[in-house]
Amino acid sequence: MTTPQQARPYEPIATLDVDRSDTEYRHWLKEAVRKVQADANRSADTHLLRFPLPEKWGIDLYLKDESTHPTGSLKHRLARSLFLYGLCNGWIRHDRPVIEASSGSTAVSEAYFAKLIGVPFIAVMPRTTSAEKCRLIEFHGGQCHFVDDPRTMYAESAALAAQTGGHFMDQFTYAERATDWRGNNNIAESIYRQLELERYPEPAWIVATAGTGGTSATIARYVHYMQHNTRICVADPENSCFFEGWTTGDANVTTDCGSRIEGIGRPRMEPSFVPGAIDRMMKVPDAASVAAVRALEQAIGRKAGGSTGTGLWGALKIVAEMVAAGRTGSVVTLLCDPGDRYLDKYYSDEWLAGQGLDIAPYAAAIESLLVTGVWPD
Repeated sequence: MTTPQQARPYEPIATLDVDRSDTEYRHWLKEAVRKVQADANRSADTHLLRFPLPEKWGIDLYLKDESTHPTGSLKHRLARSLFLYGLCNGWIRHDRPVIEASSGSTAVSEAYFAKLIGVPFIAVMPRTTSAEKCRLIEFHGGQCHFVDDPRTMYAESAALAAQTGGHFMDQFTYAERATDWRGNNNIAESIYRQLELERYPEPAWIVATAGTGGTSATIARYVHYMQHNTRICVADPENSCFFEGWTTGDANVTTDCGSRIEGIGRPRMEPSFVPGAIDRMMKVPDAASVAAVRALEQAIGRKAGGSTGTGLWGALKIVAEMVAAGRTGSVVTLLCDPGDRYLDKYYSDEWLAGQGLDIAPYAAAIESLLVTGVWPD
């Protein structure tokens, strides 16, 4: 009996083969990755500063000073990770622009890396972005593209990428996945290494803020991975949806206007924000953020951006709780970027008046706390 296979003569099937190897591109890619990695080698680790508290409390408060990066902010780490991620995925090409939706600091850092590897860069930003950030983007060779409604940044960026054949970096989607949260000198690993010789090397709390959500995700994941007892708190400004989304569990929550605290707070729940990794959230009034950042200057002689004030307010609240409970330990928050980018905003009484922000009650509360250890009701 003849089987079907025997009945039909063998007909070889051609192997489909498409080779898209590009020797010139691969040479450029290797050089681009080398340049980005070399930047990390040249950059010394950022400092861990102490905020002065009364010795008798037995509590140490630290600020991880990310303003010492080459582009002056926490976003330098993120931009480096995003560029490596985009390059190694084959998304960034030598003759096409990189486009980003940003409120400023990420765009400054990405403009720096774009110039480093020789590609054009376009930042899609709210029209209210500080003039100093715009100047820095252009200083690094980037182009500023403004939108009147911050909620349209994503669609405008995607449209520009489609028009130019460029790559939309999309920090709000890729921040948490582009960063190596297990180590590789990420911000969390750096904090713990720098605390090794302190009297409380494992902080009770680390307080972060959220723009993309990538930093809080990286810190929280590292803490869980290394089995530390540290808790993670995220301080959220006004006009941001992260607090509401986290407390209600509603990933679709939105706000109808942008945040006044540049770099943090978003009108939608961003994909890089990881709610399940966070232990606690606070909703911080914008006036409190400004009061805290001015108190920081009085305490350590350094100006910082408004997002630093948001985190510092949350950290001081936790310090007061520890004092009230008679607990000792350490708390860490972040100095995200320098205050010279915001002289016309958070350090301008005229701007505060125009925004209807009265920082006096919050400034008085901080001053009282640092003397009495009591958090105002």
